[in-house]
Amino acid sequence: MQKIIIIGSAFPLRGGGITTFNERMAAEFQQKGQEVIIYSFSLQYPSIFFPGKSQYDNRPAPKNILIKSVINSINPLNWIKVGNQIAKENASLVIIRYWIPFMSPALGTIARIVQKKSQAKIICIADNVIPHEKRMADEMLTRYFISPINGFITMSNKVTRDLMQFKPTVPFKQIIHPLYDNFGNKIDKKEARKYLNIDPDAKIVLFFGFIREYKGLDLLLEAMAFNEVKKQSVQLVVAGEFYHNKDIYLHIIQQLGIGSNVRIVDDFIPDDLVKYYCCAADVIAQPYKKATQSGVTPLAYHFEIPMIVTNVGGLPEMVKDGESGLICEPNGHSIAEHICEFFNKEEGYFLPALKSEKEKFSWTSFVSSVMTLYNEIK
Repeated sequence: MQKIIIIGSAFPLRGGGITTFNERMAAEFQQKGQEVIIYSFSLQYPSIFFPGKSQYDNRPAPKNILIKSVINSINPLNWIKVGNQIAKENASLVIIRYWIPFMSPALGTIARIVQKKSQAKIICIADNVIPHEKRMADEMLTRYFISPINGFITMSNKVTRDLMQFKPTVPFKQIIHPLYDNFGNKIDKKEARKYLNIDPDAKIVLFFGFIREYKGLDLLLEAMAFNEVKKQSVQLVVAGEFYHNKDIYLHIIQQLGIGSNVRIVDDFIPDDLVKYYCCAADVIAQPYKKATQSGVTPLAYHFEIPMIVTNVGGLPEMVKDGESGLICEPNGHSIAEHICEFFNKEEGYFLPALKSEKEKFSWTSFVSSVMTLYNEIK
């Protein structure tokens, strides 16, 4: 048995994609016989920098996963203390999640201490290397974090290319983002719609997850205003908390006169409700303006819901155009055309490819690849 430390968000922080991923990964390593501890944050974001309503969740704690919420992202003395604490764990492998340069000082300092004071190999799972929303010091901060890392896991060509700009000789593996299979099983569409009070016969497009500027909800709203889409009586459900000015989107809806065709659920969707929103949808739209990869895609595969994604970043790598979904350009006209194309196909058209493609997204394969990289690092 090996000891593995995962450094990243976990309960009681709210279960967005990274938190859910870390807990599911820990469970998979434990199923493989490894001892796992998650070192999470006591303070992840100062409230002044956090755009949402709450950073914390009232869901039950995940069973049988040891989580130590001890990292303060803005306290250098804490970073030194936690780095020494992790070094004393005598772990074989330390896995660090990296997604924004804001975390570089804390995570980079902890990694340096672990590297200096233990024999652990350090692998980073990089959601992004260059962030979606860039700021002046990003490159300097990213270099500080990357320096002590022994190996990297990436999940899209875009992140791999970005990584090579910073550390071209570092060992890495590019792996498919695994399924989010911890939200329950697929349920009948009629049952899901009844629960959410959605017309059982409506044509439903779902936009799911936190609303940020780069995710292109404004483009999707523009698409909803095209006559071809209106003629098909398509309904859009937006389910997720706004991390970008909500008034901007409400103004677009009012200006385009599509209020009767858009339903907004401005809230974090708890784990036990995710299946209802996904299974109520005919198609899940990801109209992103820029992207690396998205956790919404493996979620859609898990529930076998087709996708319309824009041709940006790593999104088209995960969707077979015309088979498991449709790939469009990041503008309202192209999105509208592909919404119409989707609803002109017979129901169930995409299901065979969704079923076959989802087999590639296993957690067993993911953790096996992580351990292969671990063994390759000298």
